[in-house]
Amino acid sequence: MNYRAILQRFITSQYFFHGFRITAGVIIPAFALYYYDLLLVMMALPMGALCVSLTDNPGPLHHRRNSLAASLVINIIVVLITGLVYHQPILIIACIVLFGMFFSLIGVYGNRVSSIGLIALIVFTFNSDGHLETINLWQTILWFAVGGIWYIILSLFLHTLQPYKFIQQLMGESLMETSDYLRVKGKLYSRQPDYTALYNRLIELQVKIHQHQDDLREMLFKTRTIIEDSTVKGRILMMMFLDSVDLLESIMTSQHNYQELHDEFDGMGILETYQTCIEALANELFEIGLAIQTGLQASQDTDIDVIARQPLNAFLALRKEKLSPDTIEQFIKLRQILYSIQDVAERIKRLRSFTGYDKKVIRSFKGDIKPDKDVEHTEINPQLLIENLSLSSNHFRHAVRVTVALLAGYIISLFFPLGHSYWILLTIVTILKPAYSLSKQRNIQRVAGTVVGILIGFGILYLVKDRSALFIIMIIAMVLSYSFIKTNYFVGTAGVTIYVLISFHFLSSTSFQTVISDRIIDTIIGCAIAFICSFFVLPSWGREQINTYIIAMLKANKSYFDAVAQAFTGNPVTSFKKQRQEAFVALANLSDHFQKMLSEPKFQQHNLQLYHQLVASVHVLTSYVASLSYFAQRTGNRYASKDFEPIVNKVSMQLQLTIDIAEHHKVSQLDIKQTKLPILEKVNELLATRIKEMESGNDDGIQSVRKTLSDLKTITEQFELISTIVTDEIKILQKLAA
Repeated sequence: MNYRAILQRFITSQYFFHGFRITAGVIIPAFALYYYDLLLVMMALPMGALCVSLTDNPGPLHHRRNSLAASLVINIIVVLITGLVYHQPILIIACIVLFGMFFSLIGVYGNRVSSIGLIALIVFTFNSDGHLETINLWQTILWFAVGGIWYIILSLFLHTLQPYKFIQQLMGESLMETSDYLRVKGKLYSRQPDYTALYNRLIELQVKIHQHQDDLREMLFKTRTIIEDSTVKGRILMMMFLDSVDLLESIMTSQHNYQELHDEFDGMGILETYQTCIEALANELFEIGLAIQTGLQASQDTDIDVIARQPLNAFLALRKEKLSPDTIEQFIKLRQILYSIQDVAERIKRLRSFTGYDKKVIRSFKGDIKPDKDVEHTEINPQLLIENLSLSSNHFRHAVRVTVALLAGYIISLFFPLGHSYWILLTIVTILKPAYSLSKQRNIQRVAGTVVGILIGFGILYLVKDRSALFIIMIIAMVLSYSFIKTNYFVGTAGVTIYVLISFHFLSSTSFQTVISDRIIDTIIGCAIAFICSFFVLPSWGREQINTYIIAMLKANKSYFDAVAQAFTGNPVTSFKKQRQEAFVALANLSDHFQKMLSEPKFQQHNLQLYHQLVASVHVLTSYVASLSYFAQRTGNRYASKDFEPIVNKVSMQLQLTIDIAEHHKVSQLDIKQTKLPILEKVNELLATRIKEMESGNDDGIQSVRKTLSDLKTITEQFELISTIVTDEIKILQKLAA
């Protein structure tokens, strides 16, 4: 394990930068106020900065600017209303109902608006007991607004200094995740691979990569200045993204029947050579992603051409030794894998050339910059909110759960007054998520993180007496807490607890023991309420929604296949980018939803094994279609023929049947007459010709025949593999329907 690379990856990541930016936005005014002994009086100022900063998510500048401004205005309104009614429990209960429902329900507009609603609820919980109010309410609002404005200025200033920083960090992270994906694909060539574990890991990584690419697509194609950017850096970043999407598809195209490969070639060394080469390419891709994230040029020490030449030499040596009329079909498979490795190597080499941000690169690849016109533009439509006022809406059910939980937490705090009772509400708001699995996970991590944070914080306060050292430790804890809060909630919660304890120690060195007990009690109460509500109050179980994701996936795969297959029937070859993107999005959504189902109670996991088989099969199917698209793009209409129509129609009918079964829950049978497939006959004729050449000693033969045979046989095998995997899907769907 390369600890240097891991540390560098973290320090240069968007998550660390996010944590550092929030910490700077809060600590700078807090330290200034503490120095002049004004922190207790003006506590609302750093709190305002903190609340606004938590909505500062990566994205196009105008989206970030608008969301920060909207968050500030909404937060001020919440502070005003809460400040006027906090001493009247009945009015606070009314606010809980209003705010709990509205700010949870606006999640229908996407993650950015959802984060604004979440922070508004946090602001409400902070102010629900009036502990932040100073001399009067208007002064509190003033300092809160000043803090928010200060953070907005800081954030926009940092963007001005480094306008491409977010994009580079996200691009680098995406490529490093893609390198992990490539490395896992390489392990499929190892001896006795654990196919289930490897495919599960591939599915998990694809969800992450898709999310990164989706965020990048939004940042690049919704920012007019980047689309129209004439600077070297802006244009190259656009080219990097387009190539990274193509690279993922290229990696996915290398999808084969790995069990057959192992049966045929284990013990010959060729598969191990392929794996070694893929590992080396994955390492290079990781270094490229790290260089992009860091802002440096990738090292040119490794010759990628030398890496790609090793499997070629191994293939030629084995071919010379083992090629015969009986093994020709097996060697066609090996050659196509070799082509895939060489294609991935070329794309990685090209990505590495981008990291120098050289003008010559732009001139060489000028024609590739084609902004995606299909990027959706989200609008805030009030009708969408109204349509979700129904128990059939998961957003509405989540809003009800949050509201009920907050009411329970507030009532308990009234009957059992605690020193920091608003922490109960804060715990509920941050833990409760629309999915039960995520709420359960956060519940466990919140309790564990709080306990660990208290133990570490108590140890620090017991051992460290120097206030300067404590201040430095508090800053480190704060940076780590907001760096990990999105990726590792346990570490983030522990960090928050540590810096909260130290900050209370600065404010009152004699009261932090009380803070510890309050923190533990309030957290346990809040977690208990959140767990009970997530389990019993209008719960949303994965099995209730998964069919929606399955249908979307099946339709996307059919659309993707139809777009690709038409290239082989004589129709003009068109771009598959839109269909590819839709298929990848649907696959990521289905995979993500299934992962959440795994954490649900056992009694809710109906047919889990069948769903697992289905998710794995659609992942393989998408890879097979991507592989087919590779040949469509590489060969164009060279092999287009009416002979492909019967097999294309057969697969298309099979795909339509999967959709019909999933939509109507009926066990149907596919009625396709078993007719001869002309393209298979043509391939068999070419194979017979090639075998005769070899038997006559003309091994080198006519290159066009060998090339045509290799391509056509691989293409037809892809069609047959697709047909086979769709047949498996039909059987699984029929079992689910039954």
